[in-house]
Amino acid sequence: MNAVPRGNPFEISASVVVFRPDRMLLARTLASLAAAIDAFAMRTESGAFHLYLIDNGGLPDIRESLEALARAGVHHTLIAGHGNIGYGRGHNLAITQPLGRYHLILNPDIDIHPDALAKAIEFMEAHPDAGLLSPAIFDDDGEMQFLCRQYPTLIDLLVRGFLPTSMRRLFARRLARYEMRARINGRDTVWDPPIVSGCFMLFRSDVLKRLSGFDPRYFLYFEDYDLSLRTHDVARVAYVPSVRVLHHGGGASRKGFAHIRMFVTSAFKFFNRFGWKWL
Repeated sequence: MNAVPRGNPFEISASVVVFRPDRMLLARTLASLAAAIDAFAMRTESGAFHLYLIDNGGLPDIRESLEALARAGVHHTLIAGHGNIGYGRGHNLAITQPLGRYHLILNPDIDIHPDALAKAIEFMEAHPDAGLLSPAIFDDDGEMQFLCRQYPTLIDLLVRGFLPTSMRRLFARRLARYEMRARINGRDTVWDPPIVSGCFMLFRSDVLKRLSGFDPRYFLYFEDYDLSLRTHDVARVAYVPSVRVLHHGGGASRKGFAHIRMFVTSAFKFFNRFGWKWL
């Protein structure tokens, strides 16, 4: 474990929460992070980076990945021993620590395009009213994932999360509205999408601290919906397609009954807090 360097303020920090992660996907994530940091440093000739790796359990041996990060000039802090406390509470352990001017919330199944960080920081520097940036997100086949969302109805969640693809076609118009397909593309910046994905959230750290991070009542799922909606109260949110990432994640229904149960439990908490919409 590397301590946060004293007397050396860093411009960017990041947190990655893992629980029994796929070792190869995590290694790819960290390798892409190192490459993006290298590109950022070469482009700006300034800045420093610190990674908080939060082990909720089952962290494999990733010494080679951490050594590659160190060669890229990345210090890291491993936070472990607390057990599986959930995704949002895991990130909150990092958010209470010293952060950079910007803080990246990152999934362990994301490949970051080499120029993504440089372009993201360039955008944030040019738009001081932006408090949260969301990138263009693609899947393994290179298809765009429409992860900016309108406020969901219960029907939206049931269709998007649990219906087979063949049956989703019957609800294509509804899903297009929910997924903002008329506005989200690979070219145009979109301001203030109501909800953005938690797989890659670049915050101004003062905004994130003001929000106190994630609501700890969610164990998994909907914590990013909650945080997105609360961010609009204090800052603007921007979808920036020039910032690109690859997401290997899957939906709750493809991960088994335990994930379906957690999804339903978190959805109930979300709607109870922000209001139920049925149709």
